[in-house]
Amino acid sequence: MAPNDAATTAPSEPESVGGRMSSEDTVATRPLLSAPSPSPSAASAAPVRDSIEELDRRYAPYARRDAYGPMGRGPVGAVEAFRLAFAAVVLIPLRVVAGMLVLVVYYLVCRVCTLRVEEEREGGEGDGYARLEGWRREGVVRCGRALARAMLFVFGFYWIPEHDCRFADAEDGHADQSKEMERPGAIVSNHVSYVDILYHMSASFPSFVAKRSVARSPLVGLISKCLGCIFVQRESKTSDFKGVSGAVTERIQRAHQQKNAPMMLLFPEGTTTNGDYLLPFKTGAFIAKAPVQPVILRYPYRRFNPAWESMSGARHVFLLLCQFVNYLEVIHLPVYYPSEQEKNDPKLYANNVRKLMAVEGNLFLLDLGLAEKRVYHAALNGLLCQS
Repeated sequence: MAPNDAATTAPSEPESVGGRMSSEDTVATRPLLSAPSPSPSAASAAPVRDSIEELDRRYAPYARRDAYGPMGRGPVGAVEAFRLAFAAVVLIPLRVVAGMLVLVVYYLVCRVCTLRVEEEREGGEGDGYARLEGWRREGVVRCGRALARAMLFVFGFYWIPEHDCRFADAEDGHADQSKEMERPGAIVSNHVSYVDILYHMSASFPSFVAKRSVARSPLVGLISKCLGCIFVQRESKTSDFKGVSGAVTERIQRAHQQKNAPMMLLFPEGTTTNGDYLLPFKTGAFIAKAPVQPVILRYPYRRFNPAWESMSGARHVFLLLCQFVNYLEVIHLPVYYPSEQEKNDPKLYANNVRKLMAVEGNLFLLDLGLAEKRVYHAALNGLLCQS
């Protein structure tokens, strides 16, 4: 099922998969004659505006183009300001109370289901997770999926269209495999927002990699252990990396071979984008040589883009909760079975899955990463402070 080899993407120019043009490709023309002289304030603001536009072109996967401007700190009109004020007084309190209720209810479910259950520790260190079986596992999964969907409803995602993008001409040598052997070991998804995790919890309740501090957080800590998360100290550059990588690979293989084992959810881009781009994939999800389930998440929007790529967490949650309706669309691609060549070359496997997801999701390919994102954030924050 591997796609045909395609030309590599130039780092400086996004590759349009599906023939789509981005908004930054259009250049506004300026009058050459009779142009009014700008006021001092407009003249000082113009270089900042031009610099922000240049940054947005250079770091396009992280640029916001919604009604709230760069980092959510752009000017808003009177109507939008009234909407935000009304939502802050009426909508946000209701949603915060409802969200906390959902969280506490699920915490209590997890507390009951983990009574007298010892935590397993991956590699002898870390915060481990609660291995659950029988009615305990059933209760955690069923309640977790239902309450994750309830939390999405609280956030304004009232309906979520899901598209099963199966190939019509799927005459594959793997088609006669048993259902157990067809089961993927990992879900690979593009990463747009923290909302991604809520959706995947509601759909398939997978495990994922999280910061070690999450395990010690009130309420969320126990929930993350019931999910079977693998905890990692991301700020540390110690020898813990190999242990985490090995634990992820082992968990993927276990999920592929055992029907009742939870699948791993991995975001191979390693960071979030604005939803229009697909960054290079890391190979962690593909080292295990097991099939993967590609999933594409899209967030159509009118005023606020739910993508969390450049603004602070508090500001993003505030603006997200202020929207009366938020939108999410999901595309489920067929399980991707690696060829022998891909099994022996995780980088090739990752690249081919990435190209397939870009084609099916109509996404741009661009070779940027977390380092460039940090440069963009620092430069953009500096320019906004000048304006």
